[in-house]
Amino acid sequence: VGIDNGMREYFFGEDGATKWNIARLEEELGDAYTHFDLDVRDREAMEQIVAEHTSGLACVIHTAAQPSHDWAAKEPHVDFGINAVGTMNLLEALRLHAPETPFVFTSTNKVYGDTPNRMPLVELPTRFEAPEDHTYFGGIREDMSIDQTLHSVFGASKVAADVMVQEYGRYFDMPTACFRGGTLTGPSHSAAELHGFLAYLVRCALSGRHYSVFGYQGKQVRDVIHAHDLVAALLAFVDAPRSGAVYNIGGRSKVTIRQLGEEIARICGVPLTLPETTSAVAGAPQHVEVDLTRAETEFGKTAYVPLEEGLRRTIDYQRHLYS
Repeated sequence: VGIDNGMREYFFGEDGATKWNIARLEEELGDAYTHFDLDVRDREAMEQIVAEHTSGLACVIHTAAQPSHDWAAKEPHVDFGINAVGTMNLLEALRLHAPETPFVFTSTNKVYGDTPNRMPLVELPTRFEAPEDHTYFGGIREDMSIDQTLHSVFGASKVAADVMVQEYGRYFDMPTACFRGGTLTGPSHSAAELHGFLAYLVRCALSGRHYSVFGYQGKQVRDVIHAHDLVAALLAFVDAPRSGAVYNIGGRSKVTIRQLGEEIARICGVPLTLPETTSAVAGAPQHVEVDLTRAETEFGKTAYVPLEEGLRRTIDYQRHLYS
């Protein structure tokens, strides 16, 4: 069962639309897939869907979101309604009708706000790096504070959802988990400038579009994980659920925006110029690398698709779209 009301196109225009992927699922899976054009903000509808499908319900994977820092500031009520209230609606529907069903929430490492920027980062010629003697050298752990920091409106709504998922797990003893991911990639990402920057960067390289770097001269470090590996981690939790679990999740890539641009240009065989800008997104960290110890201790190694292979898959798919 899939729930998607096409809001991504409202956020980001045609580039961000997901209707093509819904059509693909319906064609490839046939009667095995049922789609509902519903809004997660509709409390009664969410409760009805869960109530009607409690028989054989293996899990709920909650990925619905307004995912952009910039867009959230334009319509904060919509952002909070989807990210926070929508999450609450799903949790409450499960509590009432299927409390034993594992609930997996795709949170974000943006719940840490700009706290990572408070580390004594060293600005090197091509990147920001944490000193080797710092407690978070090698990655941010789940014990980093999410309080007293600048999150952006989007980050704050995701914090609200993240904390509520934990609370339902602990208070009601429900199997819930927050997976705090970062830069997600994969071949079928409906990428737009304001979200899905890596696939959008590929589109720019292939189509000759202009690409803007938002702040830090492209030296900001990101932890790229392939969708295949994220799904593997989510399903590992479903197989061995816990109450109120929190996991940082990433791909151990530790790559900068400029490095990604250079690598994509090399693989595509096209020139790609990344102009320098000075307007960083509010709350955006300069260096994000996550510590995978907790997730890997419980589920085993999570990263299987190397960065270059993931980029090649994305490039091949985007080439198909433009061919």
